[in-house]
Amino acid sequence: MDRDNQTEVIEFLLLGLSGQSEQEEVLFGLFLWIYLITIIGNFLIILSISCDSHLHTPMYFFLANLSCVDICFSLVTIPKMLVNHILGSKSISYVECMTQIYFFITFINMDGFLLSVMAYDRYIAICCPLHYTMIMRSKLCVLLVIVSWVITNLHVFLHTLLMVQLTFCSNNVVHHFFCDPYPILKLSCSDTFINVLMVFIVGGLIILTPFSCIIVSYAYIFSNVLKLPSAHGIRKAMSTCRSHLTVVCLFYGAILGVYMRPSSSYSVQDKVATVIFTVVTPLVNPFIYSLRNHDMKGAIRKLILRLTNWHAFWLGAGLGHQF
Repeated sequence: MDRDNQTEVIEFLLLGLSGQSEQEEVLFGLFLWIYLITIIGNFLIILSISCDSHLHTPMYFFLANLSCVDICFSLVTIPKMLVNHILGSKSISYVECMTQIYFFITFINMDGFLLSVMAYDRYIAICCPLHYTMIMRSKLCVLLVIVSWVITNLHVFLHTLLMVQLTFCSNNVVHHFFCDPYPILKLSCSDTFINVLMVFIVGGLIILTPFSCIIVSYAYIFSNVLKLPSAHGIRKAMSTCRSHLTVVCLFYGAILGVYMRPSSSYSVQDKVATVIFTVVTPLVNPFIYSLRNHDMKGAIRKLILRLTNWHAFWLGAGLGHQF
């Protein structure tokens, strides 16, 4: 294509999931409720862990970080869609789009790294219980999270740097509700071979390394659990892993199906899979980790009771001043 005769794109048009106004109205209401529940649910997880000293352990430290990342993940994609719907606009500027891509990849990678760190934590807890407190010290936990952030940002910086080198011409229509990297790559009128190659090699490494760590950790966990003499011991050991395994299957099942295939094959099914790990996974994480966890349920109940008491106290104090 002769790019000298093309007008470079300064904004993109986000058509949403359906492209039909009637369906978009329904999706707006659905996504608004999902967004609110996601923020409130994950924020409750963070507050509950922070306020309950019994939950100041490595497992809940990583869970609080995961909830924080899930909140940020939701902030990257959903608010722009909601604002555009309210304003009756579908546009997103070039700078906003590149920024959205940067943080989208950042938080999706951090989810993977945190899930792998949590798998390692469960491996140490189940396979080396006597050495757990000595191995999973606070310094190591913080270091694992910091290293995850550093690796993630180095990868995202490389990806974004290559993305901004591309030229986007007359076609600026994105058939999605946010700037998903694959649909954006398809709009470029310059050669995207290096970008696609980087996605498969570096991106694949970033995605598959944490996934491989999870697989290896659970291979050791299962081999040790099956050696336990009683069924009760097996159930007790696996009860701490069930929630984590559910999230891992949901997250990686969707992400591997979308981003481990050529960008030219991006389809409607991929949109659904993208919604699962960008919208559904952050939504269900608080419920998965709290409904089957007695410690978390107890901490959330205590937090809600404390907040209720504080509200009643300040309400009473306000009424007292009026009289």
